[in-house]
Formats: sequence, C-alpha cells, structure tokens
Amino acid sequence: MSRTILVTGGAGYIGSHTALALLEQGHQVVVVDDLSNSSVKSIEAVQRLADRGMTFIQADLTDASTLDPIFESHPIEAVIHFAGLKAVGESVEQPLRYYQVNLGSTMNLLDAMQRHSVWEFVFSSSATVYGDPKVLPIPEDASTGATNPYGRTKLMIEEICRDLAASDKRWQISLLRYFNPVGAHASGEIGEDPTGHPNNLVPYVMQVAVGRREFLSVYGDDYDTPDGTGVRDYIHVLDLALGHLAALDHIEPGCEAINLGTGTGASVLDIVQATERISGKTVPYKVVGRRSGDIATSLADPSRANDKLEWRADRGLDVMITDAWRWQEKHPHGFNGEPAEG
Repeated sequence: MSRTILVTGGAGYIGSHTALALLEQGHQVVVVDDLSNSSVKSIEAVQRLADRGMTFIQADLTDASTLDPIFESHPIEAVIHFAGLKAVGESVEQPLRYYQVNLGSTMNLLDAMQRHSVWEFVFSSSATVYGDPKVLPIPEDASTGATNPYGRTKLMIEEICRDLAASDKRWQISLLRYFNPVGAHASGEIGEDPTGHPNNLVPYVMQVAVGRREFLSVYGDDYDTPDGTGVRDYIHVLDLALGHLAALDHIEPGCEAINLGTGTGASVLDIVQATERISGKTVPYKVVGRRSGDIATSLADPSRANDKLEWRADRGLDVMITDAWRWQEKHPHGFNGEPAEG
C-alpha cells in the first residue's frame, strides 16, 4: 500500500538510502534537508536509481515556521527523522549547538506532527545511548548513559518520545538504535560523503585507500579485544534502510526502542585488512593514543528486531567494504567532485 512518508535529513547518508528503499516499495516520499552536511546531488541520484520522482524541500527544522506549510501541502502519514548533527567530537566542542539543533528541530517536528494529526514516528537513535556497555551483546533494556553531548541528545529525544507516547495513545513511535552503518548502494551512485574530516572509520579508511589522505590513525591497540583495536558492530546501510521500512510496517501504539545491528563485531584492523584485500590498495596506519570516551567493544543484540520487525541484517563485512569501495572509487571526492573516469 502506497503511503506518503516525510523523511527529514533525507539527502544524508542513511536518509538517502532509506528514501530510495521507500521509492522502490512504491511510497511517495517528501524529503526535507537543510543541506548543511549533504548534497542535493544525492537527491538527484536517488531519483535516477528509483526512476521515480520525490519532493525535495530545503528547510531548517530549527525554524518552526517551515513545518506547517510542509504538512499542509502534502498528505503525510508517517515521519522518519534523520535530521540532526552527528559528530561526537564536534559535540564535545560545541555542546550548546548540538542541544539547540538536535532537540530544537525534533521538538518542532513533533509539535507540527501533533497539530496535523500525524502519529507515526520513526526516530534515528544510536547505540551511543548505551555508553560503555556492561553486557555484550547489548539488549535494549541495558542501562543507558551516553558519554558525549551527541549521545545525550539522542537519549533526551528518546525520553521526550516516551513522555509524548504516554500523554496520548495515538502516538506510535519506534526508536531505532543503530550501531555502525557502513557501505553504499551497489550501484556506487550514493554513499557516505562526509564534509571535511571524516568522523567514522570506514570513510576515513576509504579516503586513505583512494589517496586522499596519507594514513589512518588507529586510536589505541591495547584494548581487551582479539587484536587490541576497538571492535564494533558494522551494519550495511541498505540493511539499515530496510530496518526503517520494517519499523514502519510493524509500528504499534506506544514507544519502543529497537536495536538495528548484526550481533557480529569487526575490529579496526579487520576493516583495514578487508579494505586492502578488496581494493588492492595499501592502507598505511599509525597507532596513536586512545581517544577519550572510546570503548573496547560494542555489539548489538538484534533479536527484538529479528522477532518484532521480521528484519535481519544479512550483508556481511566483505559486501559492506566492497560497496563502500565502489562508491569511493567512483566518487573519490564525494558528490561535489568530478566522478572518476571508467
């Protein structure tokens, strides 16, 4: 059944892949993005890949006045909310900006939804809400305690959503806590295109492999892990996108947190070695000191998503790295550079 879905932050990495998945399933898509950390070229690429159009509105959700016209002009039935600032290190340096943008935009959005009687809300949360986990793999009922302002904005928004759902039984809210999204669309036409210095491991490794950066800094090799480097639960962005569609299909009254991950870990050096094997390039790296707030291991317990959403992440690490490398090779300087020849 075709529905009209509002995707905030839909020009970004996860948002663009989710918008494409929605179009491919026959939905009408309205994307709102301020393009502060994304490119309109991703919107164009999504429409080419889907061979279908969607509505794009450039707007800043921290300006509440932008929202009513959007809901008045489109028969929106549900919202997937990606928009927000997302760099952990930057959040430590600019905490006020992170609270203002992430909390302000979300409250404006929820307020507009309430005014226009749109009650289905899928929120892009994060495994950062768990902080340093006491239990592995991490279940949704594990204790929370984010270690940086970015993670705390996610936790605060989750609490706002719970309070909202408790106040009005019409609300249906899924809080999707995802682990480490990587990879790209198999076409190589959309992928992760960080502005400036990459904050995530895989795009940094890709930029080293393609020759944009000299070497990778590995933050610590003395963790209690098989090779001493940090272990994370990496999930292919296409699996993650389908998790959002599954959440929409199975959403229920109330508010529930759901992990999206694989339950399988890979270390920093596993990523480096897989990239070298798949790309045929050398990835030079230097071991430097640990970063404050980093943890040894983070792994999802995805059983709730497996059971309740009938969803499973089934793309392995080699597929993730192969797809990430295809995107990087085709777009060595991201959306705003010239595509590579061939």
